[in-house]
Amino acid sequence: MNRDTWGGIHLSKELSVSIAPGVVTPGVVNRPAAWVRNVGIVLAGSALLAICAHISLPLYFTPVPLSLQTFAVLLLALLLSPQLAAGTMLAYLAEGAFGLPVFAPTPAMPGLAHLLGPTGGYLMSYPMVAALIAFLWHRIQRGVAGAAFSAADGTFVILSCGALWLNAVTHASVSVLLASAVLPFIPGELLKITAAAVIASGLRRSRLINS
Repeated sequence: MNRDTWGGIHLSKELSVSIAPGVVTPGVVNRPAAWVRNVGIVLAGSALLAICAHISLPLYFTPVPLSLQTFAVLLLALLLSPQLAAGTMLAYLAEGAFGLPVFAPTPAMPGLAHLLGPTGGYLMSYPMVAALIAFLWHRIQRGVAGAAFSAADGTFVILSCGALWLNAVTHASVSVLLASAVLPFIPGELLKITAAAVIASGLRRSRLINS
């Protein structure tokens, strides 16, 4: 084994590199910076979710509003790693559960009550959906089509979880659930999938993201 001498003591090459003056293992230096960067990404992502949630339009026939929130979910999932994407969604849900005004405006349903209300299924699916989309996109990476396929899979899970949760809360029939929780949102979700896929694949091609 190669050995160096430091202060009269024989050391292995690996150990001498780690403690020699002026020499620091790169991972030790980068770890705090990476942690700060990831925290910043999570906070910025949850802020984007909150902004998009407030761009909403209530519908008279369903408790589920039209909003840009799922667009933010899809876009963040395509831009981030699976871990960061899921962490961002969990942070967003925690902020809402603790009463911060990050969810779509709903009368008399703040905080945890909103999370457990009729639209809770959509919200609680976000961490799983974000991780799924990010995982698929990192495996496929075939331009807009691959991003759209990944986002479409996630959208299917969001709508399914939302409908199942709404059924548990309201005990509505299948036809009522489809008419109030799924079908009215499909055209808008297709537009969101397309927009998120185009933006994410464009950023990746331009190397503005490398996650």
